[in-house]
Amino acid sequence: MGIDLSSIWAVIIFFGVFMYVVMDGFDLGIGMLFPFVPDRHERDVMMNTVAPVWDGNETWLVLGGAALFAAFPRAYAIVLSALYLPLIFMLLGLIFRGVAFEFRFKALDHERHVWDKAFIGGSVTAAFFQGVALGTYVQGIPLVATASGPQFAGGAFHWLQPFALMCGVGVMVAYTLLGCTWLIFRTEGGLQRRMLATARPLALLLVLAIVAVSIWTPLADADVATRWFTWPGMLWFAPVPILVVLGVVLLLRSLAGETPHHGPFMASLGLIFLGYTGLAISIWPNIVPPALSIWAAASAPASQGFALVGTLFILPFVLGYSCFSYYVFRGKVKLGEGYH
Repeated sequence: MGIDLSSIWAVIIFFGVFMYVVMDGFDLGIGMLFPFVPDRHERDVMMNTVAPVWDGNETWLVLGGAALFAAFPRAYAIVLSALYLPLIFMLLGLIFRGVAFEFRFKALDHERHVWDKAFIGGSVTAAFFQGVALGTYVQGIPLVATASGPQFAGGAFHWLQPFALMCGVGVMVAYTLLGCTWLIFRTEGGLQRRMLATARPLALLLVLAIVAVSIWTPLADADVATRWFTWPGMLWFAPVPILVVLGVVLLLRSLAGETPHHGPFMASLGLIFLGYTGLAISIWPNIVPPALSIWAAASAPASQGFALVGTLFILPFVLGYSCFSYYVFRGKVKLGEGYH
C-alpha cells in the first residue's frame, strides 16, 4: 500500500491555514479593537505588541494557497472562481492594514487619524470577508460536470448568502477576542483592565457564533447531520463539543482571575482550534464541499511528491523563524516602548 499523498497535503493545508488564523487573527483583532481605545499612546502599545511579528504571520496564508495550487489544482480553480470577490476584498483589506501599520508610526500627529481609520477599516474588511469565504466554502460550492472535469456552476455573487454573512460576523468576533486576550497577555495597567472588561462579552458572543454554526450546518446538510449524530460517529466526535464547553468554562474562569496572564489567550486559541476542527470533520474528505474529494481533485502523484519534498524542507524553517521571533519579543509591552 503506497503513501496517501493527498491526505498528507490535506493535513499540511489544514495546518497552514490554522496557523494563519491564529497568528494573523489577533493582529486583525487588534485593529478591530482600535475604536474602543481612543487614547493615542495606548494605541501605540497595542500596535507595538505585534509590530515585530505581524508581517511574518502572512507567510502561512501564502503557504496554504500555494499548497492548494500544487496539490489540488482543480480545487484551487473551483474555489477561486467561487470566492473571487470575497478574496479580492480580503486582500484589499490586508493591503490597507499593512500600509496603515507602516505609515501610522511615520505620520504627523494631525495625519495619524487617517492611518488609524485605514488600520481599522482594513482589519474589519479582511476579517469579515475571510469569514464570508469560509462560510461559502463550508456550505458547499455548486459544481457542473464538463468534458474537462467539474467546474463552478454559480455566479459572481454566490457567496452573498445568510450563512456566509453570519460566518463573516462570527470570524470578526473570534479575531477580536483573540486580539483582546493577546493584549491581556502582553500589556498591563489600564489597557489590560479595559481588555479584560471587553473580553467577557466577546467570549459569550463567540459561544453564540459556535452554537449557531453547529446548529445551522447539520440542518442544511444531511451528510453533516449523519456524520455527527449517528452511531458510531457520535461517539468518536463527542469529545469536540465536550471540549468546547470545557474551553468556555476555562476562558471565563481565567478572565475572572486576579492576575490573568496567558490563560485567556490560550483558552481562546483552544476554542478557535476546536471550532476549526469541527468544520474540518464536517467536510472531510472533500476538498470542495459537498462532493469533490481530495483524491478526485489531486494533481499527479509525481507532482504532489515533488512539491512535498520542498514543502517539508522549508516548513521547519518557517516554524523556527516564527517561534524565534515570538521568543525574542516576548514579555509585556509598556507605554513609551516600541519596535517601530
